[in-house]
Amino acid sequence: MSDLIQLRGLRATGVHGVLPEERTRAQPFEVDVYLEVDLRTAGASDDLADTVDYGSVAEAVSAEISGPHADLLEHLAERIARAAMQAGGSRVQGVTVSLHKLRPPVPVHLHSAGVRLQRRRADLLQQ
Repeated sequence: MSDLIQLRGLRATGVHGVLPEERTRAQPFEVDVYLEVDLRTAGASDDLADTVDYGSVAEAVSAEISGPHADLLEHLAERIARAAMQAGGSRVQGVTVSLHKLRPPVPVHLHSAGVRLQRRRADLLQQ
C-alpha cells in the first residue's frame, strides 16, 4: 500500500536506557510514525470517520515514550508500533516507527541514536 498518514517530529521525554543515569533521568526522544492506511474513501468523502484520527495516535505514542522504562530503543519502538496500530484502529495495515534518543550518553558528539522498524498488522497480532 502506498497511502500513508505521517506523524513526524513528535517529541516527548522518557526514562529509557541501560546505563544507571538513564534509569533515573528523563531525556528527550523524537519519533516519526508512518501509518499505512487506504486513504481513498476519506479522500472522496472528506469525513474523519473514514480515516484515522492522528491526534489519538500521537497521544498514544507520547504515552509510550513517557511510560514505563525500557532498556532498549528496540523494545520501546516495538511498544510504540503496537500502540500506534491499536490507536489507529483496523484501518491501519502497517506502521513504520523511527525512534531517536536525542542526547545519547556516549563520549563523542552524536546528534542522536535511533532505530527504525516496520511492522504489519499480522506481525503485531502474532506477538
